[in-house]
Amino acid sequence: MVYLLLKYLQLHWIYTIVIGYFGVAIALYMLTDIHILVPCLWKAISGYECPGCGMTTAFIALLQMQWGDAWSANPMIFGLVPVFIFLILRDFWRFIHRQTGPM
Repeated sequence: MVYLLLKYLQLHWIYTIVIGYFGVAIALYMLTDIHILVPCLWKAISGYECPGCGMTTAFIALLQMQWGDAWSANPMIFGLVPVFIFLILRDFWRFIHRQTGPM
């Protein structure tokens, strides 16, 4: 199973880079208060918040199990996290079946 996971991550190297970057950035923020996350470009250019503003803050609050803070930062997180988990698991499931054949 680990072999298939590593092969999946190698094939989907962009996922690996993006998830790795955000994983390291969020871990640094939570453990040492070092901010290396990319700021919202929409807000930097226009000065107005986009619908996704606060999503990282909401995700960090979810990791810390602070449900109210996550809702305050951006309530969309409660719909997007399950959808992304489902899509990644479905893609991985399809990858496994392509590699191993039907069981």
